[in-house]
Amino acid sequence: MLWTYTSHVLEVLALVFVLALGTLSFGALVLFVLDKRQTDDAVLRNFPVIGHFRHMFSALGEFFRQYFFAMDREEMPFNRAQRDWIYRASSGEGNTVAFGSTRNLTVPGTPIFVNAAFPPLDDQFANTEPMVIGADCRTPYVAKSIFNISGMSFGAISKPAVEALARGAKEAGIWMNTGEGGMSPFHLSSGCDLVYQIGTAKFGIRDAEGNLDDGLLAAMAAHENVRMFEIKLSQGAKPGKGGILPAAKITPEIAQIRGLRPGEDGISPNRHAGVDDFGDLLDFIGHIRAVTGKPVGFKMVVGSADPWEELFELIVERGFESAPDFITIDGGEGGTGAAPMPLIDLVGMQIREALPRIVDLRDKHGLHDRIRIIAGAKLVNPADVAWAICVGADFVTSARGFMFSLGCIQALKCNKNTCPTGITTHDPHLQRGLVPEEKYKRVAAYAQSVIKEVEMIAHSVGVAEPRMMRRRHVRIINADGISIPFNKIFPSYSGPTQK
Repeated sequence: MLWTYTSHVLEVLALVFVLALGTLSFGALVLFVLDKRQTDDAVLRNFPVIGHFRHMFSALGEFFRQYFFAMDREEMPFNRAQRDWIYRASSGEGNTVAFGSTRNLTVPGTPIFVNAAFPPLDDQFANTEPMVIGADCRTPYVAKSIFNISGMSFGAISKPAVEALARGAKEAGIWMNTGEGGMSPFHLSSGCDLVYQIGTAKFGIRDAEGNLDDGLLAAMAAHENVRMFEIKLSQGAKPGKGGILPAAKITPEIAQIRGLRPGEDGISPNRHAGVDDFGDLLDFIGHIRAVTGKPVGFKMVVGSADPWEELFELIVERGFESAPDFITIDGGEGGTGAAPMPLIDLVGMQIREALPRIVDLRDKHGLHDRIRIIAGAKLVNPADVAWAICVGADFVTSARGFMFSLGCIQALKCNKNTCPTGITTHDPHLQRGLVPEEKYKRVAAYAQSVIKEVEMIAHSVGVAEPRMMRRRHVRIINADGISIPFNKIFPSYSGPTQK
């Protein structure tokens, strides 16, 4: 009886196998014919059926490299060691490691901090002091933190991502930049300090024709926690080109916040209409400051420092009151949700060169105490932030560092609305994975860890707090493997204390 039953089962399985094999064979035959007849792909035309494996393996290659083959410090744009530090810092885990450094300390460009022979005792060390931005404005901003959240607009990132970042910023006592997509209720709900970014499309403060609306601008400034306004001239990943948020990604809520009509692409021009030279830029800054009463600055990518000499000369000619209250410098290695590869790869000076050049121009023209410098672009770990402070930045901002704190896995799907962590997608199913009530704690922990460890580096080099660090406190590895002081590469204009 049992043998009869087993025989029937085997017969059924054999039949299923034969049918499956027949189906696969028929499918392969059809695919063979189609591949042979098509004219678009030479590989498939010459190697029908098996040629599809090449495409499959190419698509899977980035995942295999990330998880199995790339060493801890090999990946781009951020390697596993950088991401793991952020993940540990965000979760509140200890960031101590054992045995020794895995970093190759002979790579040209590597910063090496100069530890003091006799650093301050623990009771001689202080936390970073707050700094005033726009002291002459009707409403100056007393910024508490040296490390803050850079611009990521609602639209480029999701609602739960904005909520988590805003709540985390409030918890950590740092500011959050809205990005160029306007200000949403999710930015405001936490009560965190906000920097309202004015993009070239002027989303959120534009009239029906897309021009600046002073009434809407004043309404934004009326929010107490909107502390400053940043005019976006250019962005590191795509200098000289505006952005497009496709209509398919624009929900009715996003359209209302940005001031768009339903079904309309969110197009940002490549620059501000009517701002044709440095004189126009200073006029634009002055106008926004007059309407809002709050500090106003601009964000830019440096192609060459030479043209910017004219700006600082013009400020001196007009008077220091005409100066921007801050300048945000984004490096050519900056990130974005989507940009053409030639701009991402090849346009714009990297932050390691741009930052000291603009700092020196500011200081050369006597504007050290008038214009604050904010540095961005791939500065995600304490060493990055400490380097920027040594060079002359007053503040550092990061976008991608905070994305990692939210759980970003560098899937490189930001432009496809398929982000598996819910950060850059408007798919409700994928957004479910990002729970703001939990993720905001990771945002705050990451910011606090960076600040704490930058203060630790400052203590090690012999000063009481980070902004007392100078270029002499960091050395840069040369091509021959020997380090030289950074102030020998870029001597400072700020007097003996800076050197």
